[in-house]
Amino acid sequence: MNANNFRLPARRLAVVAAATALAAGPASLAHATEDQGQGQAQGRASAVVLRTGLDVSLLNKSVNVPLAVTLNEVRAPESAEQTALTAKLDGVDGGRPFTVLGAEVAEAKATVEESKGRAEATTTLAHAKLHVPGLPLLSLIEVEQVTSKAICVAGEKPVASANLMGAVTALGKKVTLTPSGPVEVKVPGVGEVRLDISQTETTTRTAAATALELTVSVNPLNLNVAEVEGTVTLAKATCETPPAPPTSPASPTTPAPEVKPQGAPAEAGLAETGAGSLTPYLAGGAVALLAAGAGAVALARRGKN
Repeated sequence: MNANNFRLPARRLAVVAAATALAAGPASLAHATEDQGQGQAQGRASAVVLRTGLDVSLLNKSVNVPLAVTLNEVRAPESAEQTALTAKLDGVDGGRPFTVLGAEVAEAKATVEESKGRAEATTTLAHAKLHVPGLPLLSLIEVEQVTSKAICVAGEKPVASANLMGAVTALGKKVTLTPSGPVEVKVPGVGEVRLDISQTETTTRTAAATALELTVSVNPLNLNVAEVEGTVTLAKATCETPPAPPTSPASPTTPAPEVKPQGAPAEAGLAETGAGSLTPYLAGGAVALLAAGAGAVALARRGKN
């Protein structure tokens, strides 16, 4: 017999596969879907005091050096905190360490508490000065204090906030910042900086806050650095809502077993009338005695007659 005679059409194979899945039971399919959904949900939090994405061109653009520096970058699910006060870079200042950022306070903290369904990240930067290669004596920016916070709690709307307090100086000029839009600072012969403040964003499960975002284009004249371009982020916090903590279901109340006193009748109907389990037999005996007594009386009367 030809083996081709046993091949099932594709449509019949699909029906067989579907039937097999249903035969496995709806409970199995439900558990698989539930496990897949739980695997995708996870609480997260991150915080960073400083992050740079700058390109530095040295010696009339003959050498390009990426300036990627982070300070106090932390991530959770596990709680983390860092408080380093300076960020340095090697290889861009004649072989000497170059201080990119120095501050009196620089804190970043990220926490995820799965048992509470809560993720939170916070940053604080105070009395900080940011420098780029080629401008060792002139700060790119100086801030008195900036903070950011992101809070994500299961069942609640995520919250993001960023604050800028005190004076801000960019390229030696005092800057008045407003929430209405970015501010541009231009210094001839030095460069320009664009400042975006207090940026926040939330979704149904996430929150992000950045205290200060800089777009930098510095080209100082007659120095060893031809050009510095890119972005700088100060005080950023993000979070993602953890799944809701499981609630322990209340156990059903078990009724207390009925305790009957010793010697109590087994049947409720008999207990209500005061009768016991021997009542039918006693009643039958009483009927028999009554019948025997009646017969004796009848015989006695016949004898007298």
